[in-house]
Amino acid sequence: MSNSLQPLIESLRTFAKERDWGQFHAPKNLACALSVEASELLEHFQWLTEEQSRTLGAEKKAEVAAEAADVFLYLLQFCDQLDIDLMAAARQKLQVNAVKYPVASPAPNDSQP
Repeated sequence: MSNSLQPLIESLRTFAKERDWGQFHAPKNLACALSVEASELLEHFQWLTEEQSRTLGAEKKAEVAAEAADVFLYLLQFCDQLDIDLMAAARQKLQVNAVKYPVASPAPNDSQP
């Protein structure tokens, strides 16, 4: 993955290697861990209204940020294990979605001249 994420990926590799965690970082295990962390992120919003979810206090926002970071780091490790360039995959997915979900033209309005 040749982009601005590379230094972070290298740091993750070093972190895991120093702890001998590579043995646990099969794509299957990382996908499971990613799902668990995403659920932990969701847990912070479980009983909030939409408005409450948009206006988190400082402490709650810090907790949510930590969970979002966990999700992000596991996703980077997952992509690293499968040699997926996450930035390229995201750009490609945006292109696919642009075709799949085109911008709708405004409906003609008979009341306008």
